[in-house]
Amino acid sequence: MTQTLSPLEMEIRRIISVAGPMPVAHYMDLCLAHPKYGYYLTREPFGAGGDFTTAPEVSQMFGELVGIWAASVYGMMGKPAQVHLVELGPGRGTMMRDILRATQVVPEFRKALSLHLVEISPKLEQAQREALEGFEVKRHWYRRLEDVPAGPAIIVANEFVDALPVHQAVKQAGGWHERVIGLDKAGNFKLGLAPYPIPHFDRLLPQRVREAPIGSIFEWRTDNLPLEIGRRVRDGGAALVIDYGHARTDIGDTLQAVGGHAFVDPKSAPGTVDITAHVDFEIFGSSAESMGAAIHGPVEQGEFLRRLGIEARAAALKARAPDKAGEIDAAVTRLTQGGRTGMGELFKAMALADPRLGPLPGFVV
Repeated sequence: MTQTLSPLEMEIRRIISVAGPMPVAHYMDLCLAHPKYGYYLTREPFGAGGDFTTAPEVSQMFGELVGIWAASVYGMMGKPAQVHLVELGPGRGTMMRDILRATQVVPEFRKALSLHLVEISPKLEQAQREALEGFEVKRHWYRRLEDVPAGPAIIVANEFVDALPVHQAVKQAGGWHERVIGLDKAGNFKLGLAPYPIPHFDRLLPQRVREAPIGSIFEWRTDNLPLEIGRRVRDGGAALVIDYGHARTDIGDTLQAVGGHAFVDPKSAPGTVDITAHVDFEIFGSSAESMGAAIHGPVEQGEFLRRLGIEARAAALKARAPDKAGEIDAAVTRLTQGGRTGMGELFKAMALADPRLGPLPGFVV
């Protein structure tokens, strides 16, 4: 049987055989970011030929509106002579390319900005370099946000947080036990529970979660990212985080995997499918707020894009290309509406910013 296993699956099995079952977060981290065999290190997951489609791939309007949002925030920052435009997980560079194209009408912003792209995948970095060819703007690549130089910054992250490792705990009579992945008697991956409860875990949870019934699942991520974003934006900057998730902390198992645009078992074919979990915007925001950032939102993606003027942008595109009207209308529907295929309700937008900036575009009714 081992001859048919991928190198990553063999590595995960070896770790479990030596150290015992591993937390779900550790398994997810290995599947996505193993330095040699991880999903994002070995594959190009985006678009029709990949495993899923993100909003920037649906329509240029998404990136254009994010660009205009960034340029507006730059003006609210007092138009500093230099500003870092940071993107976390830039994919194939599609959103950044659309941002740069849309902001050509704001020369002060374009003159001041330098690009700082946080990417762990050499393949995707190469795709980003190719997508951004021809734009006269300095660009730099990093593996971590912490490596980006200090300075006034506007940070954007679309479908980045959902791919960060998520921990799961299951409520039992004696407390909350971390969920782990081990092997059953047949040698298949199986979910289980750590033998001992997490000490004092109840004290960290909202009352509504503490009162959840036995068997409830609670998910959380480390707060490194929101703390770092909060630290960076509190003195004159801003960040925009768009992802799918819930506005209020609650219980529920949201761990999922996608391969070939279809849902699959997260325990299957490690390293060859994308594994994600919903973003808890309440916890994310409170962590950034603890560093001094002001929190705006979250609001549903559909409402955010409408406030930024997606209908007007769609009308302008249709006037220029009437033969594309149906395609443009379909993109607006997918980006702004709910339902099984719509992104407008499940996806949320949240901004984190210097409190002195005041209300930000897209978050004002």
